[in-house]
Amino acid sequence: MAKYKMKTHRGAAKRFRGTGGGGLKKYSAYTSHKTGKKSPKRRRQLRQGRLVASADLKRMKQLLPYA
Repeated sequence: MAKYKMKTHRGAAKRFRGTGGGGLKKYSAYTSHKTGKKSPKRRRQLRQGRLVASADLKRMKQLLPYA
């Protein structure tokens, strides 16, 4: 029986990047519109990337088997 490669979830591949320590980095939501009511500090912090929570990491690794 032939062995097949797992397919990467392309939507997830565009939104997440692997880190050197085996985690996943994501970009913050709520940045694209309605920024006038958000404070400058909040907008500045939303520019930074975040790590995917450890509770979600197992699910994300299934979507991205080679990340």
